[in-house]
Amino acid sequence: QVQLVESGGGLVQPGDSLKLSCAGSGRTFNAYAVHWFRQAPGKERDFVAAITYSGGSTNYADSVKGRFTISRDNAKNTAYLQMGSLKPEDTAVYYCATSWGPMSTNAGRMNFWGKGTLVTVSS
Repeated sequence: QVQLVESGGGLVQPGDSLKLSCAGSGRTFNAYAVHWFRQAPGKERDFVAAITYSGGSTNYADSVKGRFTISRDNAKNTAYLQMGSLKPEDTAVYYCATSWGPMSTNAGRMNFWGKGTLVTVSS
């Protein structure tokens, strides 16, 4: 069992940066790929970024490529999402999730989820 807790969300202006954290509990956190998904009001939950258990490979949605960076610190059981050049369309609840094996863009393949942290980008 892995428990995930996201933090770092808030209200920012367009063009600002924000760093989200995902703290994982349990000895197996470091065995999982970590993903970030987001869900805007009235929309489906969409893939944002993923990182392998070792941190050696990453994957990004086209909409955030070049603006967001996913990373992890296995010594701290924590993953991060550094977000830059934020846009109003980035407004959503951001969720951290884990999966066995390779990274995936499919929310249905995740095994554990956090409760999310709200990011609002508005002037």
